[in-house]
Amino acid sequence: MPRSSLSPIPSNLPDVAERRALQLLVVDDDATQRSLITVAARQAGHEVAVAPSVAEAIEKLRAARFDCVTLDLVLEDGDGIDVLREMAAAKFSGSVIVISGMDGKRRSAARNFARSVGIELQSLPKPLDLAALRISLANLGKTAMGLPTIHTWGGVATDAIVERHRA
Repeated sequence: MPRSSLSPIPSNLPDVAERRALQLLVVDDDATQRSLITVAARQAGHEVAVAPSVAEAIEKLRAARFDCVTLDLVLEDGDGIDVLREMAAAKFSGSVIVISGMDGKRRSAARNFARSVGIELQSLPKPLDLAALRISLANLGKTAMGLPTIHTWGGVATDAIVERHRA
């Protein structure tokens, strides 16, 4: 596709400086995964806290407010569902992105449990696609500001391209 046929992001959208930084809690017992998620989120301008265990995640959730939690389902000291239960008890109002190597059935069960207790949950498989994570976080940041979500890839508004293909 020639570059000229791609639609640039409309100039009436807020730039990075005008976007709201999310307060993000990364819950994963794998140091490499925590680091990847943390670096990607910080590069996107978000504030990040980390928790390598269920116990530490629960402690941090009780001590601070988070807009979003990335959550592994299998942790050394328990299950990500334990963290979701604590979030429900605390009336957590943010979003959750499950990032897990578990099969789709287990991620789906976590999503159904989260919905049953009023928590909005997305799911990304491992190995983690950092572009998908960045898009999810960007959309959550826009939603937090009351803006519509527009999926972007490399500075191109993909919604306009999709609409052209639907026509």
